[in-house]
Amino acid sequence: MTDVIQLLPDSVANQIAAGEVIQRPASVIKELVENAVDAGAHTINVVVVDAGRTSIQVIDDGCGMSETDARLAFERHATSKIRKADDLFSLHTMGFRGEALPSIAAVSQVELRTRRQEDEVGTCLMLSGSHVESQEPCSCAVGCSFTVSNLFFNVPARRKFLKTNATELNNILTAFERIVLVYPDISFTLHSNGQELMNLRPGSLRQRITDVYGRRYGQDLLPVNVETAMCKITGFVAKPETARKKGSAESFFVNGRYMKHPYFHKAVLQAYDRLIPAGAHVPYFIYFEVSPADIDVNIHPTKTEIKFENEQAIWQILMAAVKDAIGQFCEIPQIDFDTVGRPDIPVYNPTLSPSHQAPSPQYNTSYNPFSQSSPRPKQRVDNSWEQLYEGLKPAAHQEELFEDHSDKMDKSPTHYQYKGRYIMTAVKSGLMVIDQYRADVRIRYEQYLSQIQTRTANIQQVLFPEVVQFAPSEVVMMDKLLPRLSAMGFDMTPLGQGSYAINGIPAGIEGLDYVQLLRNMVDDAIHNGTDTGDELNSILALSMARHAAIPQGQVLSNDEMENLVNELFACSNVNYTPDGKAILGILPQHDIDKLF
Repeated sequence: MTDVIQLLPDSVANQIAAGEVIQRPASVIKELVENAVDAGAHTINVVVVDAGRTSIQVIDDGCGMSETDARLAFERHATSKIRKADDLFSLHTMGFRGEALPSIAAVSQVELRTRRQEDEVGTCLMLSGSHVESQEPCSCAVGCSFTVSNLFFNVPARRKFLKTNATELNNILTAFERIVLVYPDISFTLHSNGQELMNLRPGSLRQRITDVYGRRYGQDLLPVNVETAMCKITGFVAKPETARKKGSAESFFVNGRYMKHPYFHKAVLQAYDRLIPAGAHVPYFIYFEVSPADIDVNIHPTKTEIKFENEQAIWQILMAAVKDAIGQFCEIPQIDFDTVGRPDIPVYNPTLSPSHQAPSPQYNTSYNPFSQSSPRPKQRVDNSWEQLYEGLKPAAHQEELFEDHSDKMDKSPTHYQYKGRYIMTAVKSGLMVIDQYRADVRIRYEQYLSQIQTRTANIQQVLFPEVVQFAPSEVVMMDKLLPRLSAMGFDMTPLGQGSYAINGIPAGIEGLDYVQLLRNMVDDAIHNGTDTGDELNSILALSMARHAAIPQGQVLSNDEMENLVNELFACSNVNYTPDGKAILGILPQHDIDKLF
């Protein structure tokens, strides 16, 4: 019997490793940009075409590589970051495994141009599917220039399961943001299909956050700063009034590395207990500095999950630090400039006696309210007011009809409202209960969807245009949504740098916070990850309907309930909301009879 166990070829092993390390174009950018940071680059430029499907280029001005290092860098487990196993517990670099470059080369076509400062010429290396096609001297700038083309060209199944370009570009922006927020002293640029999405100059951390997420974030940030023997925690948290149901930027970084940590996330939310609504989130950017020996970053291929040795103690420190930041914000005295018409209260002076402190009242000592020089004559009340209404009294038969109709309206209303949430009405089979909010969502959803498709929305111009600011990742989606928002009734003008002026809004939403509504609609479109026209229309219509629908707890008149029920039963689907939630239910008559 022949032996069946054998060593896999390096090309196959690299493709297997690529399945864990390189999941999508954003993974390529993450690995290459992190390598550029480790190389000491001061400027890093990223250029993508077709959201990374066609090509990804990362250019840096780091230390570069020699001819030998350039070739060896694409070998599996070849790294300059560690030398022995103990080095895993004293890491100060982003990468250390030596799997990124061979994994990228295994599933794409790679061109590397690199040169060190002391070298006169650089090295150009061409690879395709882990195979070296050429290596020759070339003229290039100091640093490295990686061009990754035709990602997953030799793994059709992986390429097939890539999402739409809009979704993949959003993933690229997310990965890019997680790196640029750690290194505000490095210059970054990001271009997509010839369009500049980000151009970040070196500056402070607050300025970098503002450049990435917009001015509204920079104005609402509260500094966090605490240092203990166990760890140092710095960064920013947002004011409680910025809380949102979703779409908030929430980031943890440990020793310059982005991480996901649900346990620490609960510590931040615990600090906002009873300051924000249940289920809401606030933006935060928190940076931990911990001894590398007290954490383990080598537990996940993407290095986003990190294990802490003193996790519970750091949880307590984090919650206390966030509470302290919020407390200092709340204790800041505010200067009130609105003092017109208020009494002038003198400042207390302890050197003066109490008699000098109190004001001296002035009054007329001869005034007596009970003395009357002459009694006032009583005015005679004219009782002839009934003459004013002569001729307006209805005839006897009209009065009887009116009273009869009023009695019927009072005794038999068509619908009943329960706790300001449900509408109950009798049907043949029993008692029908309708959720008024969900019913209105269904009604408005179909109305807004029809307006988008037919472009028949009515626009209400605003007196003073509002300016809404979007982050670069949101601007990518806004370019696709703008024609659809216009069809819904939003009159918006792009101002550049992610800013839009809102000149008009759809008629009927004047009482809503339409700036927040727009942000939520963009967030919904981004998180649903779709690029097709019909799905985008549906997402926008549903998001708009949710915000404009009748809120739970609003008391309705019988006519309002009647109109709501009639409009609901004119919809294409009366049983479920567009996202699949039940609108109505029927309590059968025989179940009602069993109660008695």
